[in-house]
Amino acid sequence: MEIVLIRHAEPEWVRDGLNVVDPPLTERGRAQANLLANALADQHFDELLVSPLVRARQTAAPVLQRLGRNEVIDAWLEEIRDPKWHGTPAEKATAAYEEVRRKPASERWGATEDGEPVRDFVDRINLGAQLFLAERGIVRLDHDLPVWHIADPELVVGFVAHGGTNSVVISHLLGLDPTPWEWDRFVLRHASVSRLEALELGDGYTFSLTSLSDVEHLDRAERTR
Repeated sequence: MEIVLIRHAEPEWVRDGLNVVDPPLTERGRAQANLLANALADQHFDELLVSPLVRARQTAAPVLQRLGRNEVIDAWLEEIRDPKWHGTPAEKATAAYEEVRRKPASERWGATEDGEPVRDFVDRINLGAQLFLAERGIVRLDHDLPVWHIADPELVVGFVAHGGTNSVVISHLLGLDPTPWEWDRFVLRHASVSRLEALELGDGYTFSLTSLSDVEHLDRAERTR
């Protein structure tokens, strides 16, 4: 089994000096998405799911067109929910995130001014991943190690989502304890592709991270994060 985690291309977080919530892609982001589509042109997916946020949907659009697939949105893939900063000065977001970085580790589980608490976000993605996988016969065994039952070892599933979402999914599959800085534990560039493959054991399967944040399909000048 293979799980392919695709991060959205570069979004337009700031326009005319003001914050944009649920932003579209930049012009460079649209170019990244087209190059991503070329790179995935021969990729087989049994399922390809997309986050409901605009930046993920716009990234997925050329990929889906190239593969001849319809868009299938899965709500649990949504990134951590932003504070209601739309239309406020960009400096507001910059100052808030700088404040977060100064916090002690144990205090980083909280929210950023009316946003979704990191703990709630991590729990939401872990639960979403657990339910999604269980519906497809992929269940973690009652084991002190990350050993899984996989009903269909040939299944290939792709997600077009976000840095935070994809990082939490990676930790979930590898059996790693969550942290409030998953975005920094796995640095996933825009329009990157990460892959996990199931490795057969004597009593089930475990997931191996075979590729992390692959952006070889992008020219160096086009690589952003």
